[in-house]
Amino acid sequence: MTGWLKFVIALISAFLLVLAFRALAFSVYTVEGKGLEPLYIQGDRLLVNRWSYGLRIEGNGVLPYSRMLRKPVEKGDIVLFDLPGDSISGEFIARCKAVPGDILKKKSGTMVVPGLKDCADADYYWLESINPANPADSRHLGLISERNIIGRVVTILYSHDDQRPFWAGYRKERTCR
Repeated sequence: MTGWLKFVIALISAFLLVLAFRALAFSVYTVEGKGLEPLYIQGDRLLVNRWSYGLRIEGNGVLPYSRMLRKPVEKGDIVLFDLPGDSISGEFIARCKAVPGDILKKKSGTMVVPGLKDCADADYYWLESINPANPADSRHLGLISERNIIGRVVTILYSHDDQRPFWAGYRKERTCR
């Protein structure tokens, strides 16, 4: 093979490897709300571990939903999730306050969080943001199924105020915390 062809194959292979790693292992999401202020503020770029609870496999009607190497979400974890159905689109972050089998005390009485450890479809979690007015948490949506949880938030990669120019809006004090 000629030298340039080897270079092109290596470049394409590296590109595909990076795409696969980003899609399956880690992703970066931008905070676009006030649900977890002051912990995470608008403009923070969060690194999310997509493998933290097992590889999420969405069948999209062809295969059933499943998780490979499944691990349960733990209380206190800050997770990224999408919403069931078409209620609100996008991804959201919240802290896990209750896991399957926990008993919640609500104004209307008590509720047991449903879940069976050997059945992924039956595991539900109570996810809350710090801001009680945030419409994308369990206080407004009810229990969130495990299938909607994308991964665990690992750290803030960097933060940027999008209302300001690039260098002026960079918040170095929030980097990698």
